[in-house]
Amino acid sequence: MTHAFARRGALGVLGGMGPLATADFFAKLVAVTPAARDEEHVPVVLASLPDIPPRVPAILGHGESPLPALIDARDRLLAAGASLLAMPCNTAHHWFDALAQCPVPMLHIADAAVGALREAVAAPAAIGLVATRGTLHSGFYERRLALAGYSLIEPSEGELSRTIEPAIAAVKSGAVRAGGEGFQQAARALAARGARAVILACTEVPPALAAAGPPPGIACVDATEALARACVTAWRGMVDA
Repeated sequence: MTHAFARRGALGVLGGMGPLATADFFAKLVAVTPAARDEEHVPVVLASLPDIPPRVPAILGHGESPLPALIDARDRLLAAGASLLAMPCNTAHHWFDALAQCPVPMLHIADAAVGALREAVAAPAAIGLVATRGTLHSGFYERRLALAGYSLIEPSEGELSRTIEPAIAAVKSGAVRAGGEGFQQAARALAARGARAVILACTEVPPALAAAGPPPGIACVDATEALARACVTAWRGMVDA
């Protein structure tokens, strides 16, 4: 029998932004795959490249663009046999259109998250977003939510500077539970302002909330898990075609 990798290549994961978020994505990819044996899992080639320049400063106009490094990483994945691409970093999707100009499909994390949101909360509804300043500035979640019939509640400047950004920094430095407690506070603030659900739109958030516990009584959509599920669906469709 011809192996799936030989027939269809592999899922290429452009990661390292950060390493914990990439590991969380891979664990979720394995967890959501309906497999009874090793051979039924998705073949993966993974690039965990933590030296890609920071995304938020570049989006805000005072940092080096990561796009050349992202394109180089994408091309290495393609050379390694990737026939489907995913990138478990929300903020890096600011450069998605340029990265998706390649011979294989690339899945967008916000498309996956909004798809998962539809299963949890019907439109119209107000949706909160726990995200970096760069993701919010880029606006790709806002556009997709509006097209799906939802309104957006963004974090306030105070919530970003005093809660979300310190929580992201805590997770990146290894203080995962402390970061989760900050994300709990951010989700509660968005719910208090009317959010019916909250999208965890920074890939540092889900592992931190797994350590600290989810905010009680608040529906949360894990964008990382949604992307993992979308990858499994897309891969199985390619193999079965």
